[in-house]
Amino acid sequence: MAKVYVTRKVQFNAAHRLHNPEKSDEWNRRTFGKCNSPNWHGHNYTLEVTVVGDPDPETGYVIDLGDLKKLVNEKVVSKVDHANLNLDVDFMEGVLPSTENFVIAIWNELEDHIPSGQLHSLRLRETDNNSAEYRGE
Repeated sequence: MAKVYVTRKVQFNAAHRLHNPEKSDEWNRRTFGKCNSPNWHGHNYTLEVTVVGDPDPETGYVIDLGDLKKLVNEKVVSKVDHANLNLDVDFMEGVLPSTENFVIAIWNELEDHIPSGQLHSLRLRETDNNSAEYRGE
């Protein structure tokens, strides 16, 4: 049977600060610029979750997108929307919240909970111009 890739897109807002406590304040300011603001800054994130698999012969679905929406909302959006990634999100504790690290952390929240098909990729857009994609590798 043919493999099909299906994608669900969700949006949320979150704040963070890029700051490596192992480095000096000067290093952090120079490395992260405005993203190192001690008063935090926020983004309107877009997350695309792609699942791959064979369509079920009875439903035609690789995964019920309504079920995927509920899962992503429960495991991710409910925890990060209007939250501070540095302070409020359990699965980001101790993680420098770059887009790259954030998308890996989201993968870890979702990977073992996909009810059908297989998690293929996540694309996390921090801005219209900046995104990170992760495929579990």
